[in-house]
Amino acid sequence: MMGGQPVVAEIVRSGFVEGHHYGSVVALAADGSVDWSIGVVDQPMLPRSCNKPLQALAMVRLGLDLHDDLLALACASHSGETMHVNGVRRILATTGLDESALQTPPDYPLDDDARAAAIRAGHDKSPIAMNCSGKHAGMLVTCAVNGWDLATYRDPDHPLQQAILATFAELTGEPVTTIAVDGCGAPLLSTTLVGLARAFRALAVATEGPEARVANAIRRHPAYVSGTQRDEHALLTAIPGAIGKAGAESCYAVALPDGRAFALKTDDGAPRVRPVLMAAALRRSGVDAEPGVDGDAVRRTGVAELLGGGVPVGEIRAVF
Repeated sequence: MMGGQPVVAEIVRSGFVEGHHYGSVVALAADGSVDWSIGVVDQPMLPRSCNKPLQALAMVRLGLDLHDDLLALACASHSGETMHVNGVRRILATTGLDESALQTPPDYPLDDDARAAAIRAGHDKSPIAMNCSGKHAGMLVTCAVNGWDLATYRDPDHPLQQAILATFAELTGEPVTTIAVDGCGAPLLSTTLVGLARAFRALAVATEGPEARVANAIRRHPAYVSGTQRDEHALLTAIPGAIGKAGAESCYAVALPDGRAFALKTDDGAPRVRPVLMAAALRRSGVDAEPGVDGDAVRRTGVAELLGGGVPVGEIRAVF
């Protein structure tokens, strides 16, 4: 145990356990009750970009009306591939805005190839390449259709952010006890891992209304929610009807259309262990062996090899 959290993964090199990851995982049953959990799952934490589908839900309720691919992009931590950057421009253009309105910090694309191409072309970091620009574009358009001030859309007291807070608390079933500042500069709302899983479950089981619109956008366009080369994309395409979103500090939430949901976080925030833990959680609940699921693909998302001399000599493995 470290800081009250148990070991959830081992770092194994040449058969020797050289380190550990500590954290928490929760799985909800189809009826929304806690099926099983590891570590502390009922205390507030910051889900980082896992919050984006819930923020997008609030925007849809406020009148954001986008094609499914662009709504998925409003839920995204995108890779900065061409389709993502062009998609952000398309979102902004629905109300006559352009990328100069974005208040995301300048960045290079997350995708290795896209980043290398941008550097080779002599491009500097830009707000539109930053992975949260789809969310920010959605926020700007939502403000525009409601006649709200665009310059202060990130302010926690802005009517947009107040509406997001109310929707977030409704879906998680918990009061927001902390309002922090996320890496993109927008407000970051706290909840517990149970609350996060509960919120994703509400989206996944919806059959109509704004909740269903957000969930279906994620299902139909998983590459827009992350990127063509990302583990989240591979997982969502392997499980029919699944929705999910990863976040910084090794946060991850996934929900299935039958109501089961999973959420996790590690104390050290290492991104390398995040997909390992989610794959293990899904296996523990038997999802990888269910009809229609590409079990091999699910398991591959949980493979994290350690290299020595350029060849695999170990792995990061879940221990639950």
